[in-house]
Amino acid sequence: MKAYAGIDLHSTNNYIGIINDKDQRLFKKRLPNNLDVILSALEPFQQDLHGIVVESTYNWYWLVDGLQDNGYTIHLANPSAIKQYEGLKHTDDRWDSFWLAHLLRLNILPEGYVYPKEERPVRDLLRRRMMLVRQRTTHILSLQSMITRNLGINMSGRAIKRLTGDDAEQLFKDPCLVLAARNSISIMKFLKEKIRLIEQSVLSRVKLRKEFAPLLTLPGIGTILGLTIMLEVDNINRFLKVGNYSSYCRCVKSERLSNGKKKGTGNTKNGNKYLSWAYVEAAHHAKRSYPYAQRFFQRKEAQTNRIVAVKALSNKLCRASYYVMRDRVPFDQEKLFR
Repeated sequence: MKAYAGIDLHSTNNYIGIINDKDQRLFKKRLPNNLDVILSALEPFQQDLHGIVVESTYNWYWLVDGLQDNGYTIHLANPSAIKQYEGLKHTDDRWDSFWLAHLLRLNILPEGYVYPKEERPVRDLLRRRMMLVRQRTTHILSLQSMITRNLGINMSGRAIKRLTGDDAEQLFKDPCLVLAARNSISIMKFLKEKIRLIEQSVLSRVKLRKEFAPLLTLPGIGTILGLTIMLEVDNINRFLKVGNYSSYCRCVKSERLSNGKKKGTGNTKNGNKYLSWAYVEAAHHAKRSYPYAQRFFQRKEAQTNRIVAVKALSNKLCRASYYVMRDRVPFDQEKLFR
């Protein structure tokens, strides 16, 4: 007799539901987030368990790794793709756990990707770098806005990055503005140093694999962005078509249309936000340095607006990178910007 388990995972506890191949409930219990306790509860069913479904929450690493190390077959459920009957009046953790097991039994479970354990720390370190880069950009824009607001000077971001603490006193007379500017400048320099340390650590730990090396031929993509894409993708063959990859990178629209009219939006957060950020960064670099990308961006900006133009260019680069990674060929700008 086959058995199927579903685990509804939370921050401090989890609920386990186990069914057999006739959908009969064999076990149900709420347990603390302790691997030994969970293994003890599953042990009587280990020989019959065909698979265990773990919901892809923010804290699934320890549970999935622990269960796999003990010989269990794990399936990572994709919550954003799981749909339940909207007419249900009541659901709870028990219902959710049995629902996950039920979907696995019927072989219709929408699954997420269990990223290899060995490369996960480096990938997460690059994700932390992205957070620091965004924080640094926030301080640059804030200081830029303060200078324009108080002095009427439109200072470029590159000039902002070169400012020192002494420059704050040259720019402003009011002590409060001087202090605010000094704080922003010191934080920017602090974050820059931390970003540099992360990059050094990543470069010492991992190199671009052969199939991802052609990424460096794309406009706007350097070593760090190339590593970011490689570590987020891991295996390009898990995306059957370029549209699947572009959707995963959040480079396509998420909207519902009926008779040519917009009736709402889909799940805009469905996908990988880190890849979305990487391709937007690449688009910003490309539109400044590559003539083909500049012309495409300027044409799109004239038709729509700056934000849409950047997103359109990032989608172009995303689709091009799919073929570059899949076919392991250099980038051809004539094909992309024909």
